[in-house]
Amino acid sequence: MSSPKLLTGRESRPGHFYVVTTVVSRRAALFLDPALARLAADAMRTGEAESLAWVVMPDHVHWLLRVGATPLSRCVQAFKSRAARAINAARGTSGPVWQAGFYDHRLRHEEDLHAQARYIVANPLRRGLVGKIEDYPHWWCQWVSCSDDLCA
Repeated sequence: MSSPKLLTGRESRPGHFYVVTTVVSRRAALFLDPALARLAADAMRTGEAESLAWVVMPDHVHWLLRVGATPLSRCVQAFKSRAARAINAARGTSGPVWQAGFYDHRLRHEEDLHAQARYIVANPLRRGLVGKIEDYPHWWCQWVSCSDDLCA
């Protein structure tokens, strides 16, 4: 069960931007398997929200999105459901893929959307998984195409 503290102050506002983090069940490094990481990425691309940036880390996902008419909780639940079905089918398993709940942060007007996106996609660099973002295959951002773009 997720912590009720995650729900404190949560509201979904159409047209607003959110950073979401959700974690794999038992923090298993499921996405060290490139095929499973691609399935999670595909599930973010085909959702109810507009994806602006994301990164699939070995045991969690960071996602910058803009919510439309579908509430944030529903967008995240739908993503997790799509990804879990695809991942379980690929592994020949069943059961939970994700921990319950998710962390979210609604960006305020004064926060720099592009800086948030750069921060998200730089996660593999900060974790020491790669030396430059071009070497990490499981990320996307509409404003970043290489490591040079992270310093803007």
